[in-house]
Amino acid sequence: MKTIKLIVAIGILFIFQGCTSMEKVDLVVINAKVYTVNSSFETAESFAIKDGIFVEVGSKEAIISKYKAKKVLDLNNQFVYPGFIDAHAHFKGYGNGVQTEAALYETTSEASILSILKDFQEQRKNDWILGRGWDQNDWEVKAFPTKAGLDRLFPDTPVYLTRIDGHAAWVNSIALELANISSNTKIAGGEIVLENGEPTGVLIDNAMSLVRNLIPEPSLETSIRAIHAAEKNCFAVGLTGVTDAGLDLSEILLIDSLQKSNEIKMRVNAMMSPTQENFEHFIPNGPYVTDRLSVRSIKMYADGALGSRGACMLQPYSDDPNNYGLIVEDLAFYHAICKLALENNFQVATHAIGDSANRLMLNIYGEYLKQENDLRWRIEHAQIIAPEDFDLFKKYSVVPSVQPTHATSDMYWAEDRVGSDRIKGAYAYKDLLDQNAWIPLGTDFPIEKIDPLLTFYAGVVRKDLNAFPENGFQKENALSREETLKGMTIWAAQVAFEEKEKGSIEVGKFADFVVLNTDIMTCDENKIPSTSILYTVVGGEIVFEK
Repeated sequence: MKTIKLIVAIGILFIFQGCTSMEKVDLVVINAKVYTVNSSFETAESFAIKDGIFVEVGSKEAIISKYKAKKVLDLNNQFVYPGFIDAHAHFKGYGNGVQTEAALYETTSEASILSILKDFQEQRKNDWILGRGWDQNDWEVKAFPTKAGLDRLFPDTPVYLTRIDGHAAWVNSIALELANISSNTKIAGGEIVLENGEPTGVLIDNAMSLVRNLIPEPSLETSIRAIHAAEKNCFAVGLTGVTDAGLDLSEILLIDSLQKSNEIKMRVNAMMSPTQENFEHFIPNGPYVTDRLSVRSIKMYADGALGSRGACMLQPYSDDPNNYGLIVEDLAFYHAICKLALENNFQVATHAIGDSANRLMLNIYGEYLKQENDLRWRIEHAQIIAPEDFDLFKKYSVVPSVQPTHATSDMYWAEDRVGSDRIKGAYAYKDLLDQNAWIPLGTDFPIEKIDPLLTFYAGVVRKDLNAFPENGFQKENALSREETLKGMTIWAAQVAFEEKEKGSIEVGKFADFVVLNTDIMTCDENKIPSTSILYTVVGGEIVFEK
């Protein structure tokens, strides 16, 4: 009997010692299928988090035998992925729109827009009426609108409505008058659309600034609300990080201050707009990096957008034979920015849609980069590429940063713009991936919806939410599910020089992850868009729970 008691006592002692020796952590996640997106693309069952960092990833048995957690999250066989990262978006601008603009997305006529604006202004009574999202390509009559309807409704209140692509504006007569725009007004890199020699109310690219610069800046309180609204909506769709493609100094500093005071938790890679204020603040000290903010890129625009025929083409538009589009800056500007960036260890990122704009920027980049490198200079959108120019991405290690939902939004009319031959080099994501063997993916929200699952669906399936077309749009340029997930996670981190801190579920990285109710890596493709986000977690903290 004494021997049995001794054995029991020794057993209890071992158990006690085992418990007391377990490592204390903040969170343990168990009973999940975890796509780590590590270099071997391994899966796991469980992981432990301490101080916002993954400390171990492995089997359930290995984790629960080693760690004692303040909180255990049993996921009951749900699916875990690294936090989604949008490699090209307009986070602050999206938030501004939520706060101050009439939503004109998916409208099907000018009349429907006028009705929305009438209701919007009756409620808001704003000094300026702002809106965004109109797209004449979705209307029965696919022509640009005119100021006439706006003038009838709002003869005394200026109206400024941004096209869905952000590269055209529709304004009324009083807005034109305030900006002193007439039939004789000229502006480099932009167009004032005329009809019978008079401005119609549509402004393309740089011409937009003539009116936009008159619109009062939002108050600090409005800007803070905008950032909070953007963050809330991003967390709800599984985004834990975004690249904001073009910010002024005041916007970057506001995001930084809100992050440092722990008022927002979103991780932001902020691209500088090429302003003197930004350069004077950031360039002398080199890239600015915290746990939540990275400032190491300069964002430029080479041309406009395909939908508003501002994208610069090597040959005229197929549906507008006198129009080649436009380059929005003089060549000296691009050279000056590239030289500044190279000398100060900053990345260059340039919006380029048309094949002429892409060729121009790839060749300018080549004058500075010379050969393959790891500077990760970017072409944003890389939308239409001449066949002979694809290999320039590899030659100079230029990263194509693309948005799969652009393909499925534009596919209804893109061939009308460029014809049957040029469309073969458009939205060619697989061909672009093959250049450097990696490709970051984003949405360009608010131009597209913010939902990264739609990015995944469009990248893999090449269809829109109407399941059109039946066989997928140019399906030869679809990405695999693994490639697409990498584009939304580790490659989106890599293009921001952050692959050692985020983008995969690995020991030592930020504990950013998302939990889904469907395995998007294996499910029927039609189930991808309806997948639910169950949890979004940033730094081990649950920031969204369904």
